[in-house]
Amino acid sequence: MTMTLETVSLLAVYSAMAIYTLAFIAFTVDLARRSAAQPVEEVAEAAPVGMLAAASGNRASALVDRLATDAPAAAPLKRSRALRLAMGFTVLGWVLHTAGVVLRGFAAGYAPWSNMYGFAITATAIIVGVFLLVQFWQDLRFLGAYIVGFCLVFLGLATVNFYVAVTPQPPALQSAWLVIHVFVAILGTSFFALGGGLSVVQLLQSRREARGGEGMAFLATLPNAERLENLAYRLILIGFVFWTFTLIAGAVWAERAWGRYWGWDTKEVWTFIIWTIFAGYIHARATRGWRGSRSAWLAIIGFGAVMFNFTVVNLFFKGLHAYSGL
Repeated sequence: MTMTLETVSLLAVYSAMAIYTLAFIAFTVDLARRSAAQPVEEVAEAAPVGMLAAASGNRASALVDRLATDAPAAAPLKRSRALRLAMGFTVLGWVLHTAGVVLRGFAAGYAPWSNMYGFAITATAIIVGVFLLVQFWQDLRFLGAYIVGFCLVFLGLATVNFYVAVTPQPPALQSAWLVIHVFVAILGTSFFALGGGLSVVQLLQSRREARGGEGMAFLATLPNAERLENLAYRLILIGFVFWTFTLIAGAVWAERAWGRYWGWDTKEVWTFIIWTIFAGYIHARATRGWRGSRSAWLAIIGFGAVMFNFTVVNLFFKGLHAYSGL
């Protein structure tokens, strides 16, 4: 029965990857459509003033009519068929993905994130889930290609390089703190991932705005740099709360498992480094007036540290947290 559940779980993950691929294609088609479309006001501004000044009577009216006719092509972006398909594929892929995680847990008989494979498939499922949930608060569908593409890469790495068969759980992991500590860490990572993506778009948007609107055309359909920065800050703030709890919960669990709250283990150190980076980001932005590109780069560096902690630290550093399963 265990082997059957494990096999079905893997098939569900592979199926989710196939659906996510379709979602990624649809999201990129939507971005291409945004690039081809221009908001009404930008098209009007793009028209040389001399053309309108030189035109008179019917000629001026015809020109204005032409601009008004051409411009609205970019307006109904929310009704993009590609975007609707992308979100539909993402929801379907997430359902299959979540089923794969749950079945892996049933097959193992414990929380499925006790090794790198289980952590990777669970973390990516929660990242996509948070992305879908956030849409009820703010329309961030323009991050779809980034989120789905990111999860596709990590699912590919997980299934090809990190996959291990279900094995008995190590004694140190036989604790309710495995569920609490790691699950909250994944939630923090999910919000950091969204904040990092918004910060990348913010940098691109800032560069475009500094050039007077010249640059990647799809950026004209997205919020301005200040709005993107504020959204990133709010999401990172939520992620920071989860990460703070992760640090505290990890210390409590360490005391129960190893008899000390802190031992300068590599994983512990990097968890604290990540906390320090994002604490610095929040403090600098709130009290030192670090806005714009400086805050965006701090957010990106912080998320990069999260990825370094999961990949390089897990694979190449030894310590009490070496539960990669490889």
